Amino acid sequence: MDKEKAGKTVALLRAHYGEAVCELNYSTPFQLLVAVILSAQCTDKRVNLVTKELFKVYNTPEQFAALTKEELSGYISTCGLFNGKAVSIISAAKDICVKFGGRVPDNITDLLTLRGVGRKTANVILCEAYKIPAIPVDTHVLRLANRIGLSNGSTPEAVEKDVAALLDPSLYIESHHLLIKHGRNICKAVRPDCDNCPLCKVCEYFDM
Repeated sequence: MDKEKAGKTVALLRAHYGEAVCELNYSTPFQLLVAVILSAQCTDKRVNLVTKELFKVYNTPEQFAALTKEELSGYISTCGLFNGKAVSIISAAKDICVKFGGRVPDNITDLLTLRGVGRKTANVILCEAYKIPAIPVDTHVLRLANRIGLSNGSTPEAVEKDVAALLDPSLYIESHHLLIKHGRNICKAVRPDCDNCPLCKVCEYFDM
């Protein structure tokens, strides 16, 4: 797919969905970090239910750094993999306090040093909390990029590189949200609803 087609893909999705935004609820970069870590193998809806209560009690890096795994696990147990997530969140909170002055880093190099933070999570923080152009690649974005023809990469890193090369940086954040929304609503992993897809004219999967 060339740059013109890639831009048209975003335009078609925008026309179909309107504005697409992050569906995780947060008020600060640190709250977003916690929410994104919790969202692994868990729905945004479930995470929002959990953080609604959690953030009433604890909401700063300093407060989370002082928690034990058992204390935090009691709040996040419905998110799945909660013990590992609790360890990661507390460790990240401690590093944010000690190494970064209590502020979530705004660059990918430092973000990737935090426990529980991979490239996708780091890119979410950059584009959501700091409005720095980035393309977080989750399972939806990877699947759709391959189906549509934005990338033939098999890894998140490869897909991120391919999509970034096709789109203007001003479209990175919007395209990420639109692809996720499309993946959840129409272009699902099993039985994508191609008959009602706004991308039929540009999608390689539809032509197969």
